[in-house]
Amino acid sequence: MSEHCPPRKETGPGEFVTLAKVTKTQGRKGEVAAALLTDFPERFAIRKRLLALESDPRGGRRRELELEDHWFHKGGVVLKFAGVDSISQAEMLVGCEIQIPLAERAELPEGSVYVSDLVGCAVSDRGHDVGRIEDVQFGAGEAPLLVIEAKGEKEFLVPFAQEFLESVDLERKQVSMKLPAGLLEVDTLGPKPRRSKRD
Repeated sequence: MSEHCPPRKETGPGEFVTLAKVTKTQGRKGEVAAALLTDFPERFAIRKRLLALESDPRGGRRRELELEDHWFHKGGVVLKFAGVDSISQAEMLVGCEIQIPLAERAELPEGSVYVSDLVGCAVSDRGHDVGRIEDVQFGAGEAPLLVIEAKGEKEFLVPFAQEFLESVDLERKQVSMKLPAGLLEVDTLGPKPRRSKRD
């Protein structure tokens, strides 16, 4: 049985993963406050090279940064980077995602998975096809919610909870579950919203 390990985004598609997102400047010496998006915040102590992805909807650039210091504050983290020594310099980082290369992601214990690695996996319930995982939502509940796109233009919300899991095979992109009767009727998002095409 696979356990879930639910960092929101020390995961993610592509060659990089996001550890935190800068929300504001902090102090007067270039520090920034960031929201944590990892279940392994203690690893900031051993990370010196980080990347800042600009929040440009057309495709932001990545900037390499050297982490000088960090401390945890009010559920987030305050970061101090080399060469960022003023409020105006720190303001340029607001909105940036703080990332690392995928290869540097923290290793998980055997039997655990990164929740965001589930995106794209096919889901079955007692052997019956449910659909494909399109997204993972994180809220106030204990378990992340899988957004499953099903046939018939419907989407379902299914808790990624240990008691519902039978197996997770990331190589085959398959998640087998044993869901309570009626769950798919209750936790539906209804018809899938039409997504506009982008140039």
